[in-house]
Amino acid sequence: MSDTANLLIEIGTEELPPKALKKLSEAFTSGVVAGLKEASLEASEVISYAAPRRLAVLLKNIPVKQEDQSVERKGPAKKAAFDADGNPTKAVEGFARSCGISPHDLEEIETPKGIWLVFRQDVAGKTTSELVPEIVSKSLAKLPIPKRMRWGSSDIEFVRPVHWIVMMLGSDVINGEVLGIQSGKQTFGHRFHHPEAITINSAESYAQQLHDEGYVIASFEDRRAEVRKQAEESAQKLGGVAHIEDGLLDEVTALIELPIAVSGSFGEEFLEVPQECLITSMQDHQKYFPVVDSNGTLMPYFITTSNIKSSNPAAVSQGNERVIRPRFADAKFFWDQDLKVKLESRRDATKKIVFQQKLGTLYEKTDRVSKLAGYIAGEIGTDQQLAMRAAELSKCDLLSNMVQEFAELQGIMGSYYAKHDGEDAGVAAAMQEQYQPGFAGDVIPAGEVGKVLSLADRTDTLMGIFAIDMKPTGSKDPFSLRRAALGLLRIIIEGDLNLDLKSMLTEAAKGLSDKVDATLAIDDTFAFIMERLKAYYQDQGISADTVNAVASLSPSHPLDFDQRVKAVAEFAKMPESESLAAANKRISNILKKVETEIPAEVDQSLLNEPQEKALFDAISAQQMIVQPLFANGDYSEALSSLAVLREDVDNFFDNIMVMDDNEALKKNRLALLSQLRNLFLDVADLSRL
Repeated sequence: MSDTANLLIEIGTEELPPKALKKLSEAFTSGVVAGLKEASLEASEVISYAAPRRLAVLLKNIPVKQEDQSVERKGPAKKAAFDADGNPTKAVEGFARSCGISPHDLEEIETPKGIWLVFRQDVAGKTTSELVPEIVSKSLAKLPIPKRMRWGSSDIEFVRPVHWIVMMLGSDVINGEVLGIQSGKQTFGHRFHHPEAITINSAESYAQQLHDEGYVIASFEDRRAEVRKQAEESAQKLGGVAHIEDGLLDEVTALIELPIAVSGSFGEEFLEVPQECLITSMQDHQKYFPVVDSNGTLMPYFITTSNIKSSNPAAVSQGNERVIRPRFADAKFFWDQDLKVKLESRRDATKKIVFQQKLGTLYEKTDRVSKLAGYIAGEIGTDQQLAMRAAELSKCDLLSNMVQEFAELQGIMGSYYAKHDGEDAGVAAAMQEQYQPGFAGDVIPAGEVGKVLSLADRTDTLMGIFAIDMKPTGSKDPFSLRRAALGLLRIIIEGDLNLDLKSMLTEAAKGLSDKVDATLAIDDTFAFIMERLKAYYQDQGISADTVNAVASLSPSHPLDFDQRVKAVAEFAKMPESESLAAANKRISNILKKVETEIPAEVDQSLLNEPQEKALFDAISAQQMIVQPLFANGDYSEALSSLAVLREDVDNFFDNIMVMDDNEALKKNRLALLSQLRNLFLDVADLSRL
């Protein structure tokens, strides 16, 4: 055998949970790679395989044996190892015993702290075949499996019953037991097309043999690409485009071993139902890919992915069509029934739905949100009546038949029902936009009414939950407050809304006054929300130091905060920034130590040295320039102007003793530095850079 070989590990199981397959595969591969790395065995390439009945990994060019190692264990210091008569102490006897030798056989090493005793031993490296079974077992034990199961009479647990284990180094079997099963070189093909055993010739031939003999595409990514390709080709033949969402594509890929696309159709009368309802039914219930035209409008076709090559594809298609028709008939029935009553007529029913026990019903929440929406709309000059109306109707669709059947359509159906009822277009759009952004990368509401409603709803939730002391702890966030806070900030910043967050929270606290005294939680809620900005700017490549420099001043307008952060980030790129940041830090440290009161103004008559006079003149000139810029929020231009102070600041610190023995001179110079620092504090605390 050569010095390296390809290593194959396969765990054969019953059908694995489709939504978890990809995650399980990634975790299994990572665990095996980490275990081998810890054993000083690294591959030149790692390939993961994952199919419904198998997790596997191929590691190319793994060393067949560990390198021999020299092990060194440090014992006690020599002076603590032997007594005055040269007899070993208990400390060294215990250490030597653990090493399996006599205390007098230990070696000595010189260190800066004196002479220490050590034990050195050459350890022969183990073979990879010896190490792999335990590494695999440890990786499997660490898999993210929320609930494990047992099978047969064994106490062994795994996500699904395990039927076979393959472990091979090159063409040789690695003998070992994993999950109670002896390893071998036999795998099994497609459950229907080739249920018989397949003897793997070598680790390298694994994937090709499964494909050629077993009718299984072992690679998750290859199978995923094939599912997409076939679906797109089938849709194209129907004159449309396959509507493929990544989550469904992953799930379908995890359900099949050999993808075979089959198209189907449904009656055009169902297209009267909002297409989101039909698409949701196809995707969630049947795992079908809808077909849309070039404008994204649903066509009366779908694509399903079969796991078998049928001799009669038409029969498979007809079977799929028979399954989907009752689903669509239900959706049409729900739609027709919902249209018989107006959206607002459902509002009274929200009095029976509890939002949170201490914060009241959904009706009471929408009442609070309506008032808050009116306030926010007034602040940004949007129609207050429309904003309040949108808030009143915002949760009514939760009582509709369609949303009770398809919960993920909340907001979307509200928008349809509001349009049908003749509500203002902005109000109708806000029914859906209130939930935006719903996830990382999602868009913010496009309409002004939608922005206001989303802000008011999130602000009320955040303020209310904090007021009853149920704020997130650790990874627990049952009300998704972190997501709500980040969404709120994104709407204000990306929507270019000049809103004071503290004022919004204060207004929300007023609305909660009949339930809880929320005023005590305003500061905590504000801090929690603004803390989300660190991650927000990190995604934009802006450092935490830059964000902290602005956050230390606690600006309460997120839009203003954003302008400051971007200005400081640009300033940090300038050659003068490093020196001025260091100067600000030095000034901050000096001023912290001053216990006496610092004069508010500089006494020009006490400016004796040319360097302090020059700095005073430069500061005075900059005050005239930057104050109007600060007032207009032109922070970038202001900081760019302040950069010219660097030379005068450097000259001052190089030549002037601030803490002079003359008390009057000292206080005057402190006042000068305080004025300098205050100039920058109109943007950020640069000492934190």
